[in-house]
Amino acid sequence: MACDHAGYELKLVIKSFLEEKGFEVMDFGTHSTESCDYPDFAHKLGCSINNGTYKRGIVICGSGNGVQMTANKYNKVRCALCWIPEIAHLARQHNDANVISMPARFISEETAKQIVEEFLNTPFEGGRHERRVEKISCLFDIIA
Repeated sequence: MACDHAGYELKLVIKSFLEEKGFEVMDFGTHSTESCDYPDFAHKLGCSINNGTYKRGIVICGSGNGVQMTANKYNKVRCALCWIPEIAHLARQHNDANVISMPARFISEETAKQIVEEFLNTPFEGGRHERRVEKISCLFDIIA
């Protein structure tokens, strides 16, 4: 998990929620509500997904956008901005999302927990979606 100051309180709630379910949670920070720069923490999580250290991640900031944009800079990261459980479900089912981003200033703790449940429990459907997902990542291969 990673967050900025705006996502800190929600991160604590979700971290506890996950630990109660038996998950071991790596916390990349931040570790307070003191103003900070979200890329410093989202990069750490994105890199750990990209290099295979971790398979899934959760990033949180005020709108969810900044941490999502940062995480998605990594070739093997597919980070989806999720504000309702159905979006998390579809992000896993159709896009094989391996990271979700949540907007702490716009969702309740209960909604956040539901989003995380969908993220953790929805399998990737594969099939026609697999070829689409394979087209997401590209290293300097610009298709005209």
